[in-house]
Amino acid sequence: MSFNDLQLIEPVLKALCDEGYTTPTPVQKQAIPVILQQKDVLGCAQTGTGKTAAFAIPMLQLMHLQGAQSRERRRSIKALILTPTRELAIQVGESFQSYGKYLSLKHLVIFGGVSQYAQVNALTQGTDILVATPGRLLDLLNQRHLTLADIKYFVLDEADRMLDMGFIHDVKRIIAKLPSQRQTLFFSATISPEIQALSSSLLRQPVKVMATPPATTVDLIEQSLYHVDKENKRPLLINLLSDQSIKTALVFTRTKHGADRITKELTRAGIKSGAIHGNKSQNSRQLTLLNFKTGKIRVLVATDIAARGIDVDGMTHVFNYELPNVPETYVHRIGRTGRAGATGTAISFCDLEEREFLRDIQKLIKKEIPVVREHAFHNPVMHASQRPLSQPASHAGRQSSGSVRKNGRNFSRQRA
Repeated sequence: MSFNDLQLIEPVLKALCDEGYTTPTPVQKQAIPVILQQKDVLGCAQTGTGKTAAFAIPMLQLMHLQGAQSRERRRSIKALILTPTRELAIQVGESFQSYGKYLSLKHLVIFGGVSQYAQVNALTQGTDILVATPGRLLDLLNQRHLTLADIKYFVLDEADRMLDMGFIHDVKRIIAKLPSQRQTLFFSATISPEIQALSSSLLRQPVKVMATPPATTVDLIEQSLYHVDKENKRPLLINLLSDQSIKTALVFTRTKHGADRITKELTRAGIKSGAIHGNKSQNSRQLTLLNFKTGKIRVLVATDIAARGIDVDGMTHVFNYELPNVPETYVHRIGRTGRAGATGTAISFCDLEEREFLRDIQKLIKKEIPVVREHAFHNPVMHASQRPLSQPASHAGRQSSGSVRKNGRNFSRQRA
């Protein structure tokens, strides 16, 4: 199947040709025809599957065709795309720009962390499509700088991440301001009971679009595991990154402080790198991401929340400097490489305290990650103590996924 088979109009097909798109991904094959029929969609699809194009392309076409039939002269916001992070909002905005380049529709991206002055000015000029993060959108709504009364299309993107980041109450306040007559497109990488309840309250007779369940993406990615003591992680990382065949690498840490510390160590070792996390200003984050995309730096060090929405063509390597305490996060992380069916490499470090996290990850992906033993920092004792995947875990001493036990006390893990 090609995009020509999806009943798309010539200006959209021309834009897709410019982007080098020829064959739709599975989520695009499923979603585009359904959205063009103006039906609600419940989509289970993670980033890297072509999800943004799956909703942006048909929305642009519908809005263009309806605009051609309308005599309305003033521009009002007809489509709202709600995203959890600034980086993802920018990425979605770039997609609308690319796919709609031959259409007369205007789009605007608004997010927090920067002055609202320019965003308010842009809103007064009018826009057809608004891409926004929840906090800034609510601020501008409360200040009456915009209205959602004319919304015909609403996209809730990465709903599971909205929940993780504590935005769900803001999202519900925004939804309450939307017209009841609208087309709603709901996307989430995972469908938990909370997500299912939210989608049921939003959607009317939705068509389910299920593409790339989380555990299948890992099959496209070459994974490896290094058993290493915590204090040896940094020298091991520097050693591995000295391989110049690694053109681009994304290194995941659990905390903001850890991201900054690793970046300093890499820079000191002569490896060009930069960090992005929630404590960085928006301008700093955008500059670092631009430097990464243009090759001025080889390595991007990031926390999970900051990395959500990063989409860099040709990303070759992902390093899990610290294993996540939520196994699904591992799949999201390594999915930064192996985008849209491409292959990639994911390298994980595991210290003594992270063995239970490793076991949960391997249980989720239904495979054991191959261990690399031939390196200077290998810890054979820790490797030998790892239970086979088939052996049940002892519940003694295990804590919830959000905490770790040290010296007889529970400590909550820092959220990034």
